[in-house]
Amino acid sequence: MDNRSGDMQVFVKVVETGSFSATAQLLDLSPSAVSKLVSRIEQRLGVQLFKRSTRHLALTAEGREFYDSSVRILHDIDDAEQRIARRSGQIRGKLRVNVSLPFGQHYVVPMLMEFSSLYPDIAVDISLTDAKVELQRDEVDVAVRMGPLDDVSYRARNLGRSRMAVVAAPSYLERHGAPHTPADLAGHRCLGFNFRRATGEWPFRVGDEFVHLAVAGGMLTNNGETMRQLTLQGLGISRLGLFHVYDDLQRGDLVELLPDFNAGDVEEINLIFLNQRHMAPRIRAFIDFAVERLAPILRVNGGLPPG
Repeated sequence: MDNRSGDMQVFVKVVETGSFSATAQLLDLSPSAVSKLVSRIEQRLGVQLFKRSTRHLALTAEGREFYDSSVRILHDIDDAEQRIARRSGQIRGKLRVNVSLPFGQHYVVPMLMEFSSLYPDIAVDISLTDAKVELQRDEVDVAVRMGPLDDVSYRARNLGRSRMAVVAAPSYLERHGAPHTPADLAGHRCLGFNFRRATGEWPFRVGDEFVHLAVAGGMLTNNGETMRQLTLQGLGISRLGLFHVYDDLQRGDLVELLPDFNAGDVEEINLIFLNQRHMAPRIRAFIDFAVERLAPILRVNGGLPPG
């Protein structure tokens, strides 16, 4: 029986894991069975797919081409099955979602109960991280990220926009006082991010000019949710998306500072997914549900006027 699609699945996993043994463990096969399968593909194609050494597997040019084709074919098979399932009223399968930590914790995770009740046959596999995600390499169906779309192989649906806000806890302000102008921040503990794209400067509008002021405070973190927690504990002043701290401001747990000097810059909040001709119904169902549920909330929590 011809099982070339099964062979492709094993080959793709070898590429993604980088070893026969890791693939064997993942697929409940023996390493020798995986090695023989890859050799069988090479014999059938008449080319070498890997350059093998005792420590490393490296794709040949033919191997890279076959990998790209295999991924595309396997996606097409999955899409075909999902389209048929949709016609029969069934939307099923595993849905891999990757969301930035603060947005996932405050917005996406709370809506999953309703989504699961509407689509009980979709198994959601959700990861929360602020690290950069590559959808195909990381096997992610849909992700939520801040900022503009910067990859032509991706498509995006906009969930909303959020302005930025400088905030602090009342406990911090009681101890250190509130800054009245951006220049006053030089005497305060300003929390920052430690990832490479972080600049260590905050923008402000002073009169008719936009200025960027260097801030510091001796405490850095790699994600917005940790920064929010540090701010709530009164450890310093932070600058975060309003969507992230909206509820804290409403409760009085945080206070917005220097609103008259706000630079007016915003974060775009987008659902991103691969630019494919046919989208699996489970992916489309999640995207449509997220836009319907979250876009109205972000119109309020983002702190921007309609339009």
